Amino acid sequence: MPTVRKVFLFVVYSVLVYLLISIFSLLFHFRWLPLERVNLISDITSKDSAVLPDSPSIEPPLEIIGKPHEDFALYNKPHLITNFSSDTTRSSLEKFTKKLFELKSGKKRKIRIAYFGDSMIEGDLLTQTLRKLLQQTFGGSGVGFIPITSQVSQFRQTANESYSNGWQDENFKTNSNNRLLYLSGHLFHSNGDWVQIKDQTITDTAVVIEKSLLCGYSEKPVSTTVNNNPFSLHATNPLNRIVLTKDLNRSVKLSLADKILPIYGISFESDSGIFVDNFSFRGITGIEFASIDSSFLRSIATNNPYDLIIFQYGVNLLFRPNDKNFSWYAKIVMPVIKKLKNCFNEADFLIVSTADRAFRYIGEYKSAIGIDSLIKVQALLAFESGSSFYNQFKSMGGTNSIVQWAAAKPSLANKDYVHPNFRGAEILGNYFYQAIINDYEKYKRTMK
Repeated sequence: MPTVRKVFLFVVYSVLVYLLISIFSLLFHFRWLPLERVNLISDITSKDSAVLPDSPSIEPPLEIIGKPHEDFALYNKPHLITNFSSDTTRSSLEKFTKKLFELKSGKKRKIRIAYFGDSMIEGDLLTQTLRKLLQQTFGGSGVGFIPITSQVSQFRQTANESYSNGWQDENFKTNSNNRLLYLSGHLFHSNGDWVQIKDQTITDTAVVIEKSLLCGYSEKPVSTTVNNNPFSLHATNPLNRIVLTKDLNRSVKLSLADKILPIYGISFESDSGIFVDNFSFRGITGIEFASIDSSFLRSIATNNPYDLIIFQYGVNLLFRPNDKNFSWYAKIVMPVIKKLKNCFNEADFLIVSTADRAFRYIGEYKSAIGIDSLIKVQALLAFESGSSFYNQFKSMGGTNSIVQWAAAKPSLANKDYVHPNFRGAEILGNYFYQAIINDYEKYKRTMK
């Protein structure tokens, strides 16, 4: 009986705490995304209707400041990368497409894309298609960045990974205050551990692949073994890219006993070409990058630079079926976007909208009633921050497309009405690749 009483009191006290927090958030207009999932009075305070309206209201969170020669309405066009210039004959990603042109013209160089996203790109979905098509067109071999451990390492098809169980993983969920988390949202420490990774994307058996360790700072050299051979790491920068091997092998094994050195992952790249790094983290919205130190981000930009940064979030903001106002998100994420743009000032910045997701309204699955409002917010963020924009929702078919994809034979999406499957992600990757090529062709025409 005492145990039952303790459990009962624990439940009662927990409910009271959550109730007080919920009332506090209502009275003082305090909003925090994790709280939204446990707000006990949200159902009686929400102004949204459970009935799907014909024309959901859209409340722009940012004032659209008129600029000469710009057209905000371009955000609604499918299959288009736009920087909102009314002259749609010019490239929107001019710095990036110029580098593509140079690479295609024979200049030996590396072009890196950092693709940030949530579970929509988890397991290298979408990005594996984008990487394959871009490398076929512009050259390059290698899967790019692979984190030391991952909860989807067995699901991912583009890399084969095995590792010991002792790695300590600090990340956005376990230690969000760590200002030295990498772009993946993770930081690893070794307790005498090992990791072995094989790149599964390379088809050319004659290409030399550079396997590089990405790690943080160490006051002194760190002794490791690479493929069972002794190796000394000299990590003198906040972010270091250290070549472990450079040969025809597709795999590398790293063993490390140092408990202090921050370890992020291993990158696989040929000497020249284009590379796409998948930085997926399940359940986030992008605001988490606010905690990463700006000087550390600048060190990444110096020692492992990117030429295009893609920022795709949104589906985790649509976790309640009746939400339509996302002005709070715009206010929180705008400083994050500006911070990333400032630290990676040599890169073009592209915001990709959320894809479709559906809820059950009056017995039928339909697109979330707030999705148009959220996409407008995301477009406004791009417009006001001087970024480019790609409407993935429109490109995949627009309203109720996720429902149609889930019902297709064979299916293109899971029956959670949120996540495209491998087949659907391949379609999205092809669409996005073609949008980049269209933008590249615009730059090419200016060079004639």
